[in-house]
Amino acid sequence: MIPTSFEYARATSLDDALAKLTAAGDGGKIIAGGHSLVPLMKLRLSEPQSLVDISRLPELKGIEERDGRISVGAATVHHDVATSDILQAQCPALAEAAASIGDPQVRNRGTIGGSVAHADPAADIPAVLLALDAEIHLKSRRGARTVKAADFFRGLFSVDMRADEIITSVQFAPVRSAAYAKLHQRASHYAIVGVAAALDVRDGAIASARVAVTGATSHSTRLGNVEQALAGQPLSQATIDTAAGLAGQDLEEWNADIHASADYRRAMVQVFARRALSSAMARS
Repeated sequence: MIPTSFEYARATSLDDALAKLTAAGDGGKIIAGGHSLVPLMKLRLSEPQSLVDISRLPELKGIEERDGRISVGAATVHHDVATSDILQAQCPALAEAAASIGDPQVRNRGTIGGSVAHADPAADIPAVLLALDAEIHLKSRRGARTVKAADFFRGLFSVDMRADEIITSVQFAPVRSAAYAKLHQRASHYAIVGVAAALDVRDGAIASARVAVTGATSHSTRLGNVEQALAGQPLSQATIDTAAGLAGQDLEEWNADIHASADYRRAMVQVFARRALSSAMARS
């Protein structure tokens, strides 16, 4: 299908992008990779009057470590996240999640900020950011603010982001003992079920854990009962097996579609929670 008519402008800087977005009002949208927005426009499920292109802004790209934290620019494409030496060495869960997204064309155009802002219920990146306890950094002409990933993802395609804001980066402390495992839909590589897990291991015990799921419900969410079952327990396969067996039991609503029923997703959450936690344990 053909989208409705719209104006297009390429931003020359972040401040320029914010000015253009503010001037466009409610009819404005940010575009970078466009893999989520353009199909919606072609189906006329989204009809923006103005697109502001931020894909070529160097200030929104790149991966760097500073003061014990890692920052990933919002316009950084998935390929760069997947192949980053910093992430592969210090936070491999995010790199492996990015490597599992779509196909080479998608990974070389789609951006981490776009995935976070769109918040598809089957997207990989939101679950990993929840497990990493990441922060989402946003900016508007009114100023900058930071939102914890745990508070950012609110519901089906719903996030804590205002119409005049742009995501500038995601930031988190590096976690080596973390992993992501998913059962993907073969054509799109979206997660039917995906689980991200991060462990804080001290003296052979799990001091704390963060475990998040995607694909199962309306949005990526933490599995609190699994985290509680892991905290304070010895680091062992038996501990992981017991905790993984609880995965999904506290989720009230389940996705169901042509790819998998709710019952199948309920069973697979436990399987992939075990796989993610086992991989995280192996890295601890």
